[in-house]
Amino acid sequence: MRQSLFSAYVRATVGHPLVAALLVALLFGLALVHAPEFRLDASSDSLVLESDDDLAYYRTVTDRYGSEEFIVVTYTPDGDLFSDDTLARLQSLKQELLDVDIIASVTSILDVPLIQSPPMGLAEVAQGTRTLLDPGTNREMAREEFVNSPLYRNLLVSPDGSTTAIQGTLTPTPELAQLLDERNELRRLAANETLSAEQAARLEAVSARYDTLSAQRQAAITDGIETIRQIMDGYRDDAELFLGGVPMIASDMIDFVRSDIELFSGVVGVLLILLLALAFRRLRWVVLPATICTVVVLSMVGLLGFMEWPVTVVSSNFTALTLIITLSLTVHLVVRHLELHAEHPDASQRWLVTETLRSKLAPSIFTTLTTIVSFASLIIADIRPVIDFGLMMVCGVALAFLFTFLLYPAALTPLKPGTPSIGQTDVTARITQGFAGTIERFGGVTLAIYATVLIAAVIGITRLGVENRFIDYFKPSTEIYQGMVKIDKKLGGTTPLDIIINAPQDFLDEQAAFAEEFGDALGSGGLSADSYWYNSYELETVQAIHDYLDSLPETGKVLSLATTMDMMTQLNDGEPLSNFILSIMYNRLPADIKSILIDPYMSDDGNQIRFSIRVIDSDSNLRRDALLKKIRSDLIEQFDLQPEQLRLSGLLVLYNNVLQSLFDSQIKTMGTVFVVIALMLAVLFRSIPLALIGVVPTLFAAASILGLMGWLGIPLDIMTITIAAITIGIGVDNTIHYTHRFVEEVTGDGPARGDYWAAMRNTHGSVGRAIYYTSITVTVGFSILALSNFVPIMYFGLFTGLAMLLALIANLTLLPLLFAVIKPIRRPAAS
Repeated sequence: MRQSLFSAYVRATVGHPLVAALLVALLFGLALVHAPEFRLDASSDSLVLESDDDLAYYRTVTDRYGSEEFIVVTYTPDGDLFSDDTLARLQSLKQELLDVDIIASVTSILDVPLIQSPPMGLAEVAQGTRTLLDPGTNREMAREEFVNSPLYRNLLVSPDGSTTAIQGTLTPTPELAQLLDERNELRRLAANETLSAEQAARLEAVSARYDTLSAQRQAAITDGIETIRQIMDGYRDDAELFLGGVPMIASDMIDFVRSDIELFSGVVGVLLILLLALAFRRLRWVVLPATICTVVVLSMVGLLGFMEWPVTVVSSNFTALTLIITLSLTVHLVVRHLELHAEHPDASQRWLVTETLRSKLAPSIFTTLTTIVSFASLIIADIRPVIDFGLMMVCGVALAFLFTFLLYPAALTPLKPGTPSIGQTDVTARITQGFAGTIERFGGVTLAIYATVLIAAVIGITRLGVENRFIDYFKPSTEIYQGMVKIDKKLGGTTPLDIIINAPQDFLDEQAAFAEEFGDALGSGGLSADSYWYNSYELETVQAIHDYLDSLPETGKVLSLATTMDMMTQLNDGEPLSNFILSIMYNRLPADIKSILIDPYMSDDGNQIRFSIRVIDSDSNLRRDALLKKIRSDLIEQFDLQPEQLRLSGLLVLYNNVLQSLFDSQIKTMGTVFVVIALMLAVLFRSIPLALIGVVPTLFAAASILGLMGWLGIPLDIMTITIAAITIGIGVDNTIHYTHRFVEEVTGDGPARGDYWAAMRNTHGSVGRAIYYTSITVTVGFSILALSNFVPIMYFGLFTGLAMLLALIANLTLLPLLFAVIKPIRRPAAS
């Protein structure tokens, strides 16, 4: 069966090379048509868990209390912030920001209501408030109010009065929000039950519309951010300005990703050509592999465009990885072709191509399958960008195999064989044979070194963590980093955290029973009488909780109903607020004041309150998971809350959930992959001992890298979690090629028959050269990512390159040494 399939394949490609070439051209042309539809995505949606209950709750909270997208411009003038010249510049900057298409409104110290400049009472506030530039405003009093106000301090003005924040709210996109809600609901139904044909069609239509609008929105924000930066440049001559906010970070991350794709793909492409030229020194062996790699990568770009599959930060290196995997397949074919040509200098080109394919098709199929398994294992992560990366690479690996084994015979068969060009005297052969000689002479020492390193790696893995600060993802030279530091130090922190506290369940039950019995009587006593939180007694608890949260070293600005009460006490001439006064104020406050002081922090019925906190991400002692657990535990124990009353929400919680899932995902990924690959190797080589030995080199490389990260204190993140899968996928490829050739040497009719050391030397001189070429290219290519502005990508590049180097060394030393010591290959029968 296997032979008949191979014969059919050879007839279709070697027998009809033009047909195979036309098939590739057709597929390639279709891919190019959709290449312009390729896009990048760095939105917050791409950085959350796929099925996170906290995400659903977060959206509920934002629907109730409001959450608009906004950018922040920090403005630190060279002179006095409250001088006429500075305020005139701020007014001009505000107006220019309002003229940007994506900006719906701007909030600054020029716009917000002031109640202490001079002091106002409730009756005056009910008639209207004043702002900083109004004629009746006392400028010095306003300065004091901004610096000392429980609402504005650390929010709009720094405590020292030197820096202010200008918040630009982005134009809302209600259709996008509605589509997101509908899509998520349909996805939830699909996960729990089978959708009807109508619902399935609706899900497809909603998803397509959402993706289209999301891409348009992202493009508009990117253009708007660029316009805002140009506007800011006009004010830097007498002030220091930084831009912050999630939309800006997402926009910049897209630029980082695009830059990394261009840089990495370009550099690896140049290295590929140089490597091929130095290794084979013949034009056809440079042009053919380079052509195959280019066709595969561009076809992958077109496929992603056709599928409307956006590339995120995590999957941004798919181009280089696809190129490298394609290169590996091609180089193994070329090396084997040259070997056969050297052994049979008079053979026809058709015979050389056929025998090359016969020798390499089986191991290439298994290397493709093992690589697919490695990347498919990332689905276990349950993190959307990691899942997408795994699935993209599954497609990329499949394309690499398909095009390589179509183009290689189609392009080579019509050509003349030429003169044999392989030899055993090149630099690569001397290096690989040097590895062989070393382990043959110092086998015991080599095993001892590997055992020592592996023990250290295991200890390092136990030290591996996932706690990291978002600010550390960016180099200090980037505006993201500088802006986050500025906001953290001057304006109350960057990462949002919400704490939602409900009324006790027994109170809600009593209220429901009362409403059922007396109907409209509920509410007749006013909010302070009927609600759980909005009364003088429970507001003392709110104040105590607020003070506790504000006392934590990791928290910056804290806003809550306690902030509101401080402001209302000022309106009441500093007198305590009775329930009667609370009811009057609630009813008489103007709507615009109410929308600032009450609506963001309490539900309409007064039975749920919200604490809005910003966490200082630049705090070197920040430990997200520990902080969240401490807050929850302390609130329950110190304030006599029931666990079901309390819920923590916000981006801090969502990102912490992603981080905490990484470690479990890494363990599950590695365990699953090694078991599956060991089974595949057992099927390929029909030997359990060979399969168990075969996973050792890659296991050593992956464990060593993770252990090194543990020793260096570098945590796992959404990028570095993929290193193990990549190491396994590419490292096992080399193991399969090496083992396949080694078994042939030991069991064949050549001089190495039954001689493990001779088989090792011969395999090092043949397959070892191909492994060396591809691994060095991978190592050098990935190290280029050290130039990235996105630190996780920088670590990803450096550690993946090092992992490939370790996998190369292990495949050329540990693997053959284990073969020689254990002797797992059956002795060939005597001839």
